[in-house]
Amino acid sequence: MNGERLIVVSNRLPVTVRRSGGEFCLESSGGGLVSALAPVLSETGGCWIGWTGTDFDKSLAEAVADWSARRNYHLEPVFLTPEENASYYRGFSNEIIWPLFHGLPSRCHFHSTYWDGYCRVNEKFADVVELVAGTSDFIWVQDYHLMMLARDLRARHIVQRLGYFHHIPFPPPDIFETLPWRSQVLRGLLQFDVLGFQTPRDRRNFVECLHRCLPRVQVSGIGERLLARLEGQWSSIGTYPISIDYRNFCSEASEPAVTAAAEQMRQRFSATQVILGVDRLDYTKGIPERLTAFQRLLETNPELCGRVTMIQIVVPSREDIPEYMQLRLHIETLVSKINGEYTRPGWVPIHYFHRSFPRKELIAFYRAADVALVTPLRDGMNLVAKEFCAARIDNRGALVLSEFAGAAAELQNGALLVNPHDIDTVASVLARALRMTEPEQSLRMQRMRSHLESHNVFHWSQSFKIPPDPSPSAVRHGQAVAAHAVP
Repeated sequence: MNGERLIVVSNRLPVTVRRSGGEFCLESSGGGLVSALAPVLSETGGCWIGWTGTDFDKSLAEAVADWSARRNYHLEPVFLTPEENASYYRGFSNEIIWPLFHGLPSRCHFHSTYWDGYCRVNEKFADVVELVAGTSDFIWVQDYHLMMLARDLRARHIVQRLGYFHHIPFPPPDIFETLPWRSQVLRGLLQFDVLGFQTPRDRRNFVECLHRCLPRVQVSGIGERLLARLEGQWSSIGTYPISIDYRNFCSEASEPAVTAAAEQMRQRFSATQVILGVDRLDYTKGIPERLTAFQRLLETNPELCGRVTMIQIVVPSREDIPEYMQLRLHIETLVSKINGEYTRPGWVPIHYFHRSFPRKELIAFYRAADVALVTPLRDGMNLVAKEFCAARIDNRGALVLSEFAGAAAELQNGALLVNPHDIDTVASVLARALRMTEPEQSLRMQRMRSHLESHNVFHWSQSFKIPPDPSPSAVRHGQAVAAHAVP
């Protein structure tokens, strides 16, 4: 950090707020963002700014302060009204940006009230950042909920270095230009000093969108980082694949209680091999397609009936949205159908859990599984794939991974890559994974684990924060950079 303090800004704080006996109780949240950034802040110190998920309450603000007092970093809450939540979060973020950036424009609902609410809430976040940020702090904004935040901070004459990391895919121009506010969003993003994307494809899509929607933009450079110039302002654009705290995962996987829990699971399914799926409830995760592929596996390999079990964990998410309620019903109907057709005495093919699990219990699932089946239709990274590998301290197990997950670019040297839309091929690759010899499992797993060990979450955060040469911040203060055309 070179002495500067880190300020993380995201839609939500890294805690879940619950009421217990009339008092507020804060628990650490799960999910990829928290698992990636909490270790960084715990090591470096700093501040995390985000929404509490609730309306304003004085006693809640006090509970947040008490939680912060016991940590190496503190939380700064943002409170939203129900109307702001409806337009900014449920509306613009979840009914426009989420489906559009995952390549599903037909699911979008383009309402100007959503855009207006999104801009107002970004301004509200800017108010809090302005109060908290010191002159030497690095302000690191996370994801698509806050794409206009740099614009609002620059309007307040904030000159600190601003970084933005985009966790979800960035779409190609033909999809992105569907967005009515496309130029405003791109101009807002170019107010950041550093822009980070998960994969080279995402960065390439972003640059192509710049050229398509902002013809006056200049992009220069080759290799890992590019520089974009628009109206005298410069931004560094790079690829920074997010990762996990590898050593901590290995340590937890080695704990006696986790080892015992994994062994208990293996004994429960001792007569079968275990295929594991772990996903948040979302239509981008490809859960129905995965269940159908498992059914095809049983159809085409009848000798596997009674010898293979699928465990599918679905973590509840956005269940007040009708589309997600329908998705859950669809998934549970498929599970019932497959179990109804194939169950026999002593064997149920699919064990389905619709709930979240504590982290150590989830690691026990990773250790007990023979195959991890990670097949999103589109995903920014998917840290489940990385967590599974980190937890496999025995260097065993096979990973079947969607080629449309960001993790595929890093783990292709050990994972079996599949197109999740190709049900027959997913089924055949699953069969191959189940028959993989231990020496091949070990070779593939060692390759993936070695990469994750050297490219952990601390490597990710440090590589993001190292300024390019010359830095956009320096350029903002008068240094010149020659721009060259980038093909």
